[in-house]
This record gives sequence, C-alpha cells and structure tokens, in this order.
Amino acid sequence: MPVFDFNNTPDKDKQLTCTYTTFRSDESTATPERPMLVLDNKKRQWKHHSSGFFSNPAKQTTFEFEEEDGIVSADILQIDARFVSLLKWLGGNHIHIRLSGENRENGYAVYKIREIAFGGGTKLSAEDGFLQFMIERLLASNAPEEIEEDEDAEEIGDDMKLTSIQSITDFMTCAGKTLPDNIRLWARRNLAVAKSHEVSPEERRHAQRALSIMMNVQWKSNYFESIDPQEARRILDEELYGMEKVKQRIIETIIQINRTHTLPAYGLLLVGPAGTGKSQIAYAVARILKLPWTTLDMSSINDPEQLTGSSRVYANAKPGIIMDAFSMAGESNLVFIINELDKAASGKGNGNPADVLLTLLDNLGLTDNYMECMIPTVGVYPIATANDKSQISAPLMSRFAVIDIPDYTDEEKKIIFSKYALPKVLKRMSLKENEIILTDEGLDRIIQKHANTSGIRDLEQAAEHIAANALYQIEVNHMQSVTIDAQMVEKVLE
Repeated sequence: MPVFDFNNTPDKDKQLTCTYTTFRSDESTATPERPMLVLDNKKRQWKHHSSGFFSNPAKQTTFEFEEEDGIVSADILQIDARFVSLLKWLGGNHIHIRLSGENRENGYAVYKIREIAFGGGTKLSAEDGFLQFMIERLLASNAPEEIEEDEDAEEIGDDMKLTSIQSITDFMTCAGKTLPDNIRLWARRNLAVAKSHEVSPEERRHAQRALSIMMNVQWKSNYFESIDPQEARRILDEELYGMEKVKQRIIETIIQINRTHTLPAYGLLLVGPAGTGKSQIAYAVARILKLPWTTLDMSSINDPEQLTGSSRVYANAKPGIIMDAFSMAGESNLVFIINELDKAASGKGNGNPADVLLTLLDNLGLTDNYMECMIPTVGVYPIATANDKSQISAPLMSRFAVIDIPDYTDEEKKIIFSKYALPKVLKRMSLKENEIILTDEGLDRIIQKHANTSGIRDLEQAAEHIAANALYQIEVNHMQSVTIDAQMVEKVLE
C-alpha cells in the first residue's frame, strides 16, 4: 500500500507522488538484512544511532534527522507492511525517537526504533515501554493481507500489560490490520463503550477489562513450522519408557504439519489406566509443537458457563476458563490439555460442558459470553486424557485420534523403578550411587507389593519413601551405605 506525499507548498494542485513502497515480511526479528524500514542515504550517510522525528505520513513521508548542522530530512523508501500504522502514529504524535540502522547500497536499513525523552521531558507514548511492547508485538505478527543504557542493549516490552484506555487506543492504532478483522471491529465498539459517558460506570469497566484481555493476546496465524521427527522421538523417549507403538502413533498423527503447515484435523485422545503417563505425553507433544500449553480439568467443571464466561449484566461477571487460558498464554496458538474427558458430560449446572468442548474442538471459533466476541480457535491443538472411553460421547470421540495407553508389565516396571524412578529421587536428595545398593530380591519385592496397581505413580512414591528412609539411616545412624533388600522393603513399605 503506497503512502502519498502531500508536500507543504502553496501549490495545492501538485500531483501526488508515491514516496515509498511496502513489503511483506513474517520475520520475528529485525536486522540490517531484514529491516523495519529503509531511508534514503544517497545525499548523506546516516549515523548508526540517529535521533529525530517521523513526519506525519498524512503530510510528508520522511524522517527528520537531528544532525549537528540542523534538521536534515530523508525520504522513506520502504516499510515493512506491519509497521505502516505504527509510523503514522509516531509521526502523528511527533514522538522523539532514536533509530539504529546500517548504511547499505539500497539505503539506511533501520532495525531498531526506541523512544527517547525530548529536552529532558517525559516520553509521549501512553506508558513507559509501550513502543517496545508494540514493536515486539508487530514483529511477532504476520504481515496483513492488505498492505497498508548500552545503546545496543535489548529492550523488553512484553512484560507490559495494556490496561489504560490510552495504551489500548494506541495499541489498536499501531496494530492496524495485524489484528483479525472481527477483533478489530469488536475492539472499536468496546472502546467506544469504555469512553462513553452515556453508559453506566459498570459497563465502562467491563468494556475496558475485556479490551485489556483481548489486546494482550497475540492473535497469530494458523501457520506452523515443521517438526523434527528425530527430536520428537527424543522428547517422547525422555517422558515415556517403552510403548514404542504409542510413540510411533503420536508422531504419525502430528507429522502432517511438515506438509500442510497447519495443525492436524484431529486432536489426540490418550486412554489408559491412571499413572501410565498420559499427562506426560501431552506435555511432551506441546514441547514437540513448540507451543505453550494450558490444562482443563473436566472433573472440576460443573457448568458450561465456567468455560464460556458470564454475561456482563452481572457485576461480578468474568471471562470463561478458555479465554483465561488465551490470556495467560499471551497468544492464540496453544495446546489445550483436557484432563479426564470422560467426566465432561457429568455437569451439574445449566447445560453440558461437553457441548462447549465440541465448539472448541471444531476450531470454528468460540463465543465467550463476557467478551461478547467470537474467539478464533484455529491455533488450538487439543490433547485429551481419559481412563474410560466408554463414558465419552460419540460426537466427542469423533474429534480425536484415539490412542490406547497400555499398562506396564512387571519387567517394564522393574526397569522403570531401577533405571528412572529411583535414580531421579537419589539425584534430588543428593544421594550418591554407592550409598544405595538395590538388590534383585529387593526390586522383586517392590514390584510384588505393587502388582495390583496400575501405572507407575505408586512406584515413584515407593522410590521416594525408600530413599528417604535410607537418607535417614545415613544421616542419623551414620551408615556408609544402605542395602535395599527384601527385608528392608517389607519393613519400609508395610
């Protein structure tokens, strides 16, 4: 989208000319090779750090450098499309800034923009850190479909939260079309309510709170980077012993990302006895996908309103758990780990929580009653766990690739206890290997005492108990080492 130059001359009939072009970029960092903008440097080579102002692009598309010999203007040649609105805002508010750039053949490549106080005064943006927050957010965004201390120390802006009306307004102006269309329209309506004196203070408070929540979420596209199958396998091996078929099935399900660059059409449903590592697998998949994760515990959700939020007509209204998850993650692409899916249909309130889950799982968007907006869910990947799949409705089951997690055999439990569970506990307690001697009879007795339990959770607790007893004997009775034999196991785990 070209921006035109309205030269400040008496000649009102002068032909408008395009002063720069925009280019599309999805780079997450700005460098001299991939800058935010390029300025003309044919007449003068600009310093690495240069201060000045952007001229309001509605009138002039230049940057006014503050040089030793006075103000010198340079035309803007190119701008990353994501930053067009931001530059308009900087120019319109005449905000004093410092550029970091490099002189190259095609111009002065700007890769950092920082706000500085003018004449010792305060900064002009809504809140300290707003500009850096805004730049980081735009760099994390995809290009819009329609184009429109130490000097080099990194400046962090994403710790900032958009809470004030001014900061929210500035953010909406600068974000431009990097926000989804429906959210942009929603934000404008709610901003009008938040500023209005024709509504109640309660309505203004709710509108401002909803805006703060929504604007602090990075609404990303549904493009996902390819995964490394070998790295995926390594992560699964870290979290899960054995179960080769399960690991293979998981990788087969998510590997399609490498071709489509979109999430699989089906989530994962992990079904198996308690303690078999279903939650660990879910966390591992989130690591493989390089996405943040959140958990929904269906056993504690009795009413669908807990998921979809309450209406703003109530003074104590609040968003639902799902919207809270987006807010906590700070982005729209994340893994939803739905624990105990087999209890989703056991709601005790008005309606069935499982019905809300169907909307989430279809990735068509979810309406939150408090936000009063369709929340994009195309970047959500669901991973559910359950103990009994017979308790899950057919519509819910159809949204998942079902993977049965078998229980461990006695031989597998022996390996897990001796090679993983016990060494893990010993390391945490700073016990040396030569201080604990595990005999074959002792190991057999441990497995026998847990023959009727599923999973390995009880085995991990047994390792904790035995190691704690051994440490007590070493510290109190001054023993050099403790032997874990059948007799000791029987005594400690009686």
